[in-house]
Amino acid sequence: MLFLPFNHIIMAGILCIESSTTVCSAAIAIDGKSVHSLREDSPNSHSSKLTVIIEQLLKDAGMGVADLDAVAVSSGPGSYTGLRIGVSVSKGLCYGGAKPLIAIPSLEILAAGFIADKCPVESDALLCPMIDARRMEVYSALYSIGLKEERAVKAEIIDDSSYADILQVRPVYFFGNGAMKCTAVIKGSNAHFVDGIVPLASSMAGLVSERFAEGRFEDVAYFEPFYLKDFITTVAKNKFF
Repeated sequence: MLFLPFNHIIMAGILCIESSTTVCSAAIAIDGKSVHSLREDSPNSHSSKLTVIIEQLLKDAGMGVADLDAVAVSSGPGSYTGLRIGVSVSKGLCYGGAKPLIAIPSLEILAAGFIADKCPVESDALLCPMIDARRMEVYSALYSIGLKEERAVKAEIIDDSSYADILQVRPVYFFGNGAMKCTAVIKGSNAHFVDGIVPLASSMAGLVSERFAEGRFEDVAYFEPFYLKDFITTVAKNKFF
């Protein structure tokens, strides 16, 4: 009987693509870790830069599309154009290389990036990634420090009552490109704002490896980004708990 080496069984090479905001990035994840990554911070560069980044990334890693086990992409919400480009490129690679497609919510990627930065937080803290959606509108969700979803993603208009009930009982860490504009209206000793956290493909490594192991793949033919366009004003009396 032939026994394969343990590492040969568990290791999977997955191309990760993140394009939900102005930052465009790609990474190679192997066995839950990002081993190669590239990013482009120039606004409105996704259409011209994403395929260039991927080509250079694969070259740096000494790999081709045929060497990949899957392709993963941020599924939204976020920039309509950025998501459309990222998903289109991902689906094209999957079709051309006969690879499975994995989708990861953009806000979960943001939260994973926050955790990877090892910011010191309280054990009962909630993480609130926010993606800017113009004016005082954001896409947001709530996660535990163990990355369990505590409140599903939604589109909301931030005002002085937003998160007031939650902040009375638990610390909340706000981050992402939609968070800093909220500092003037979200107040309280339990409200913490962390700048500089952006959704990156390198933050997807652990998330995509788990989904790959579980066989959680998308239908390449029918998969579309989660654009989430509706906005609902926060009502203070709607309790979180």
